Amino acid sequence: MGFVVTGVVVTTVVHLYLWWRLVCATTLPGRLRRTLTWVAVAFGVLVPVTMVIQRVPAPHFPGWLAWPGFLWIAVMFYLLVFLVLLEVPRAVAALVLRWRAVPSGEKADVRTPPAVPATVGASAAPPVAPADSPPPVPATQDRAAQDRAAQDRVAMGRRLFLGRTAAAVAGAGALATVGVGVRTALGDPVIERVAVRIPGLDARLDGLRFAVVSDIHIGPLTGRAHTERIVRMINSLEADVVAIVGDLVDGTVAELGALARPLRSLESAHGAYFVTGNHEYYTANGPAEWIAELRELGVRPLENERVEIARGGAVLDLAGVNDVYGEPEGQGPDFTAALGGRDTSRTTVLLAHQPVQVTQAAAHGVDLQLSGHTHGGQMVPFNLIVPFQQPVVRGLATVDGTQVYVTRGAGFWGPPVRVGAPPEITMLRIHR
Repeated sequence: MGFVVTGVVVTTVVHLYLWWRLVCATTLPGRLRRTLTWVAVAFGVLVPVTMVIQRVPAPHFPGWLAWPGFLWIAVMFYLLVFLVLLEVPRAVAALVLRWRAVPSGEKADVRTPPAVPATVGASAAPPVAPADSPPPVPATQDRAAQDRAAQDRVAMGRRLFLGRTAAAVAGAGALATVGVGVRTALGDPVIERVAVRIPGLDARLDGLRFAVVSDIHIGPLTGRAHTERIVRMINSLEADVVAIVGDLVDGTVAELGALARPLRSLESAHGAYFVTGNHEYYTANGPAEWIAELRELGVRPLENERVEIARGGAVLDLAGVNDVYGEPEGQGPDFTAALGGRDTSRTTVLLAHQPVQVTQAAAHGVDLQLSGHTHGGQMVPFNLIVPFQQPVVRGLATVDGTQVYVTRGAGFWGPPVRVGAPPEITMLRIHR
């Protein structure tokens, strides 16, 4: 409930700011401003509606209806980013324009008052105004009022010019960014080839290949073609081990089972393995049904356990732990169950969805952890926020003496947009 309230508050604040900068700063009071205000209200309501309908089972609410809302969420976010970035240059431009404006006193014309014709033979009497006429307004007061009105018009013109220029730049930037981001998110994942040196690795395991994929996020916005493409690309790598590191689905088996079925075609020398991510615990029926479904599809779940990968007489321990989001249900990670009692002379590779789990992995002597979860930030500048929660955003790093590789993930969550973090499938080789 707290998450929902926070989301509504944030959405409201953001839309008020967008209304202020995109409507109030670009229009004069009147019909156009009222119309645009109602448009802003409609877009604001669209955000929570989209977040609700994405959780409605697909048979009752087609997933494609969430597309407009998710696209607006992305546009809204980048409008906010661009407008905030433009605040400083906008303020500087306003000061420059104000400084360059000529003071009204210098604009006033200094004129000689018209001569009064002399009356021949006598002084002319001043004209007498009718009794019901208003008193005449001195010329100096009338001119001052006109000057103030002119100044107001100039100031309003400056404000409208700056507001409309900023709105145009922000709008063009946001639409272009989201357009490129949609194309990236829906396009083919990038194949990242990574070599990891593991001291003490048995020479007979040198060159062992792992196809690592995470955050596929099979759902109503992706379709079956998304899964088929990922399977095809993984099979082209001819890996020894396929590692699916969590967040495979965003729905139940009844809703998404057909979309996940291409996983049956995964090929590798030593099998395909899976560990849960946080999104498996968000599904209506929990992760248990997906664990059973994956077994039927030939993918081996590792639920706080390990298996042996043998090659040429040498053995590597491949372990997997549940995601930390399973803890409230008593299904959290158990490193002792997964790693306890093993032969510590063997190299150990651990599958764990979140990079933050590497601290516990290091305490148990793991050589290499494979993780996902972060999406590499998915939409810049979120990559600057992720480090507040996770020790690694993307790529290879070492934490407490244990190496961890974090893949950007092959899918997307929320808006079908990726900016600065293209989808990824990793071909990882281990070496001595």
